[in-house]
Amino acid sequence: MKKQIYILGLCIMATSLFSCGNNSKKADGYGNFEATEITISAENNGKLLQFNVEEGNELKENQFIGYIDTIPLALKREQLEISKSVISSKSKGVLSQIAVLNSKLKTANTNKTRTQNLIKDNAGTQKQLDDVTGEIDVINNQIRSVEIQNAPVVNELKSIDIQINQINDQIQKSKIINPINGTVLTKYTEPNEITTFGKPLYKIANLQTMELRVYISEPQLPNIKIGQNVTVKIDNIDTMKSYKGTVTWIASEAEFTPKIIQTKKERVALVYAVKVDVINDGSLKIGMPAELWLNTAE
Repeated sequence: MKKQIYILGLCIMATSLFSCGNNSKKADGYGNFEATEITISAENNGKLLQFNVEEGNELKENQFIGYIDTIPLALKREQLEISKSVISSKSKGVLSQIAVLNSKLKTANTNKTRTQNLIKDNAGTQKQLDDVTGEIDVINNQIRSVEIQNAPVVNELKSIDIQINQINDQIQKSKIINPINGTVLTKYTEPNEITTFGKPLYKIANLQTMELRVYISEPQLPNIKIGQNVTVKIDNIDTMKSYKGTVTWIASEAEFTPKIIQTKKERVALVYAVKVDVINDGSLKIGMPAELWLNTAE
């Protein structure tokens, strides 16, 4: 009987020691999950006529989700196009004058050539050539004068074209196009509200791959490298849930441990930040704490 009690006691001690050994093992790093959050803002002023966004929605890249009222811009563009038409008609009148003068210039140059040939054959006089040359000079001066008069009209047309292009750009920016694949985290406005340039509309982040930011000590640096596969663990009821992760970044400079790390002694130590990408199965959330294990064995 005593022998059985003795053996039972040894078993209990062994079990206790084994349990203590397991509990004493610590993770190689602690941190929290992050995601790149993007705040989408209005690029124009006006009433938000359509806005198909709700928190938790999964949006695709380049997905159309709403638009801001563009009627004032369209009316302004129409007004500019009418002004352009009126100014263009004036410019056409000036251009027709230039066309007439160019025709006269062509005739004068022909007469000059004939006069030069007559002089060679002793059938013409120098006075005739001088008269034709003077006529050519007058026509050239008239063309330059008309072109100078037409320059402001041309510049005004160019200015109107630039204004129309600017309005077209504003109308295009009145369309709200989602820039990335992701999940809507926060919605800041509602349809029919008046929005202004730069006002936040919603916040979105791609939660398919979460980024765990952890901190490791200097002695651990030789055991970790970019591209290395590691194990990431989170709390899961009575046990820890494990994920596969990949190291994507290691800080080049040390920093003091953030206060979220466990003890006061650890918080004053110098550590290196590490980022680990983890595929999200839907359980991982922004800000959730997690552990990094370089050795995947329990």
